[in-house]
Amino acid sequence: MLKIGQSHCKILVAPLNWGLGHASRCIPIIKILLSHKVEVIVACGKDQKAMLQAEFPGLMFENLNGYDLKYGKNRSLTLLKIILQIPKILIQIKRENRWLNDFLNEEKVNAVISDNRYGLFSPKTTSIFITHQLRIKTVFGKKIESIIQQMNYKYINQFSQCWIPDFENEHSIAGDLSHPKKLTAMPMRYIGCLSRFKKINTAIINNSLLIILSGPEPQRTILEKLLLNQLESYTGSAIFARGLPGENKKLYVAPNIKVFNHLPATELNKIMCESEFVICRSGYSSIMDIIKLGKKSIVIPTPGQSEQEYLADYLFSKKIVYRVNQKDFLLNDALNNAKKFSFVQYENIDDLLVEQAVEELIASIK
Repeated sequence: MLKIGQSHCKILVAPLNWGLGHASRCIPIIKILLSHKVEVIVACGKDQKAMLQAEFPGLMFENLNGYDLKYGKNRSLTLLKIILQIPKILIQIKRENRWLNDFLNEEKVNAVISDNRYGLFSPKTTSIFITHQLRIKTVFGKKIESIIQQMNYKYINQFSQCWIPDFENEHSIAGDLSHPKKLTAMPMRYIGCLSRFKKINTAIINNSLLIILSGPEPQRTILEKLLLNQLESYTGSAIFARGLPGENKKLYVAPNIKVFNHLPATELNKIMCESEFVICRSGYSSIMDIIKLGKKSIVIPTPGQSEQEYLADYLFSKKIVYRVNQKDFLLNDALNNAKKFSFVQYENIDDLLVEQAVEELIASIK
């Protein structure tokens, strides 16, 4: 058995390039691996590379194209576009699998940790699949969801293990997504709230906002324009993180509004802890960051993205987040309502579950 701390252990980490969320939630995993002297190689797209390279400048990176999904300008068009792009996704999964097998012929790694990249499994090495979506929500009813779940499990079952970033008990963050009635046939492990952030004891600045954007176009830009327009009349302070790590163009709104194309994790962590409210999409990685830090938040699900719509509704019903539809969003109204909302926080969230999972993976590699 490989003892923890041996430096010749090498692991490939590959986050999906669907926005920056999958890359951001791989940061704590990479940190744990590096703390045990594991050699880490990251395979990802250019935006994810820009983000992770800023956090880990010494790592080796491999370019790996993703699914590159495009959304529509409204909910109906987004639903249609996602359906029409399913063949593209299936083709890319096959390409991923070919890429991995070619890569393993050149570079011997002890394990692969794939965050939602369905093609990164191989009999040549241990492969871990990370997902919070064991059941994928759609607008087409439970029968269609059951068919999609069977397809989902067909791919997941080809991995060695499935790690689920959620809690196994009644404190579930993802609800039915991560706790379906039917589970996969292969080993599964709940690894808790997977966030790169740590809670900091700092004073909250009154009337301060942190706005975080990410996700596929054109919906990222549509929401950005909506928020920037409404921020022009905002009298408090706001920090606007655009989620564009490779962008050099700078935007100016007003003296009380600071706009950044991208913020390093340490700085973003501090700003989030100091902000009175966080405004963001209801993407799962953003949700986990909010819960980890116990922040009051206003979430705006991407129109037509069923997962985000479900998460926003589910967590709104549990009073974890305050949700507003994009088409109805008015900044002042949202803030006034959020200030009256009875937010509930998770208590005592730590990283023990994910640390144990990573350490046992390292120890199991021969």
